[in-house]
Amino acid sequence: MKIELYYAPITCAMAPFIALTEAGAEFEVHALNFRTNEHLTPEYRKINPKHKVPMLVVDGRRMTENVAIHLWVSRTFPDAKLIPADPWEQAQTVSLLSWCSGGIHPYLSRINNPAKVCDTEDSADSVIENATVALEENFAIANELLEGRDYLMGDFTSPDAHFFWCTRRATQFKLDMSAFPNVMAHFERMQTRPSVQKLLAFEKETIEGFKRAAA
Repeated sequence: MKIELYYAPITCAMAPFIALTEAGAEFEVHALNFRTNEHLTPEYRKINPKHKVPMLVVDGRRMTENVAIHLWVSRTFPDAKLIPADPWEQAQTVSLLSWCSGGIHPYLSRINNPAKVCDTEDSADSVIENATVALEENFAIANELLEGRDYLMGDFTSPDAHFFWCTRRATQFKLDMSAFPNVMAHFERMQTRPSVQKLLAFEKETIEGFKRAAA
């Protein structure tokens, strides 16, 4: 089985990278340079009309969207226990993945590029302010969920990988996370996992490679 992950530094494609690594999967990474709009080229649009990452390709078959990719990884590598086998716990895990993908991520995107949702003159500050309020509400929910727990489901599961990205992106935007100590403890804890350390090393190497290529 040939597994390929289309990825870009800093993006949420780091979540399936972590999951695949946790699963012990052998996979090839195709790193796209978003700064040069490599994801918008005709070549990439041809294989992924959504022109986003992550995209997983398994023996030539393509799959997009983080939730679906995590489901596939968990079912293909069940021994990794990335999603629980119990039906209720499994559904709760998918709920958390969907929340990260659809409930938190969009507000981070609004901060990153407010003009994408509203290009009215002088609207950027308002978009960022409202997105920040929504993010604070979501991180407060996560902070309560993580009370007395190391991970979102107690033990490490796939949502932890995506939530790690959410928290990291928030810190990159310099949001005040001081009100969410359990979230930040989770963020620090995740960085001790070998899968995350491998990801961060790969990200650094990839960014440096892009810089060398541009020089």
